[in-house]
Amino acid sequence: MEALTSTDGKTVYVDSTQGKRGAKGPFYVVYTDAEATSRWGFYCGNCETTDNAVDAMGRIQCNQCSNRTKAEEWDAAHE
Repeated sequence: MEALTSTDGKTVYVDSTQGKRGAKGPFYVVYTDAEATSRWGFYCGNCETTDNAVDAMGRIQCNQCSNRTKAEEWDAAHE
């Protein structure tokens, strides 16, 4: 795993083998430790930032480049 500094100054670890497909690039899972025992968030593979948001539907959106995933669960009633 690759160590990097998050937007709030913490050292976090990016697992490039685990991710979700985004519209502009993948989102990789980020952990607080190198052993991958505590999940922290996501890393945007498009603009290389940890500044991302996840909503209640499981969608991830990058706050820098607007890269986003589709909802994990989809219901036509939400259209």
